[in-house]
Amino acid sequence: MFRTLRRALCVAAALLLPLAGTQSSALADVDAQAGAGYWHTSGRQILDAAGQPVRIAGVNWFGFETANHVVHGLWARDYKSMIDQMRSLGYNTIRMPYSDDILKPGAMPDSINHDGRNTDLRGLTSLQVLDRIVAYAGQSGMKVVLDRHRPDAAGQSALWYTASVPESMWITNLKTLATRYKGDSTVIGIDLHNEPHDPACWGCGDTSRDWRLAAQRAGNAVLSVNPELLIMVEGVQSHDGTNGWWGGNLMGVAQHPVQLDVPNRLVYSAHDYATSVAQQSWFSDPSFPANMPGIWDKYWGYIFKQNIAPVWLGEFGTTLQPSVDQKWLAELVKYLRSTSANGADSFHWTFWSWNPNSGDTGGILKDDWQTVDTAKDAYLASIKAPGFGAGGPGPGPGGPGGTTPTCAAAYTVGSDWGGGFNAEVKVTNTGTLPLKSWKVTWTWSGSQKVTSMWNATHTQTGATVTAVNAAHNGALAAGSSASFGFGGAPGGGGVPGVTCTAT
Repeated sequence: MFRTLRRALCVAAALLLPLAGTQSSALADVDAQAGAGYWHTSGRQILDAAGQPVRIAGVNWFGFETANHVVHGLWARDYKSMIDQMRSLGYNTIRMPYSDDILKPGAMPDSINHDGRNTDLRGLTSLQVLDRIVAYAGQSGMKVVLDRHRPDAAGQSALWYTASVPESMWITNLKTLATRYKGDSTVIGIDLHNEPHDPACWGCGDTSRDWRLAAQRAGNAVLSVNPELLIMVEGVQSHDGTNGWWGGNLMGVAQHPVQLDVPNRLVYSAHDYATSVAQQSWFSDPSFPANMPGIWDKYWGYIFKQNIAPVWLGEFGTTLQPSVDQKWLAELVKYLRSTSANGADSFHWTFWSWNPNSGDTGGILKDDWQTVDTAKDAYLASIKAPGFGAGGPGPGPGGPGGTTPTCAAAYTVGSDWGGGFNAEVKVTNTGTLPLKSWKVTWTWSGSQKVTSMWNATHTQTGATVTAVNAAHNGALAAGSSASFGFGGAPGGGGVPGVTCTAT
């Protein structure tokens, strides 16, 4: 992100889709293995191990790059419930910012609540916590892109090296992470360095400033130890006198493309923001927002449109407070190409951010780290990529050859403070047939009432609650899961028996 106005803290639910004419037909065609394995590129598309086009449609979950040395929010929630919620909302990839500090021997995380949550993270180093998060993301069917966001927790750097973190250490650490996750196709790629900016250049030939040459050196080093990874290369700030967002200017690719030793591994990445981050001249243009597609074409969109390589919008975000920002986001989502019309033949993206504590954008979650900002989430609905099926429980009553969709639900209390409580319900397709929708019912033994619910709608009659899927999470492939959460009052109730009905 463009950081001159950005808080120092700030710096990616695996639903993958084969190329299809409509979202409904795509959903019918996707099986539980869509997106499996390592990914590679072909022209402007990213393909899975089976050669099916897939779309990165995810979120940034930051914190490993800060002095906490771990993703934020674990003081409020269990990491598994966080990932379940991402996935239930239709996000398929986590962009995971980190700093080189977490690779220092014995680097430990801070601000993790182990009281009834995150218990399996107790005593682990930062890298070991990252291992657990990657493992659960993979189990849930999500993908992870590691993002070298800062050389150290103190802040970002214009160049890929600093006096305390020279280029040699940067490359060594990239290779260490590439080796650590070799063979684990949950980690599909590495974003080599976040937001290069002035004095970084593209194609100038000065090895101390030319980001394109540095990206080649680092990318080839990563591929030398793990040739399956995607190499994500961001832009710079300025090129030939044209200034843009930090990391968002890829104009130099036209004359000076990145050249890697392993073919079909390169993805170009841009960042783009609204006025809640900083003003740019195009926001005050009389033709705004109709001028924006031309701006994006110039800085990075042409790479996709000319079939040079895939383009991933690694960061974009806004508070949505000013009306100009609302117009910007609506125009940008349209530019990124809807999944229903274009399938995975589209721009890739990870929204900034999942976290609510991003100072000048806020996040998908609100400040309680539970409630979804439904306005932001709704803007992204048309570019999400539903249709994913992840690993999960084996076939149930609707097993091989069965003709009746089946599902099961698991109810978990996340926190209980006496006057109220939060709970989460995970719904799993236990059969072999896809679900179109589901509903979950339970009856409390006490006087509890639902006070709020996310990722589902509900009715309550007396002590009996019926929750029905939201529009985005009703369709479940065999073995896949979705989650919804709710708040209730008073607290102190036990876990009721739940029933799940599928259609």
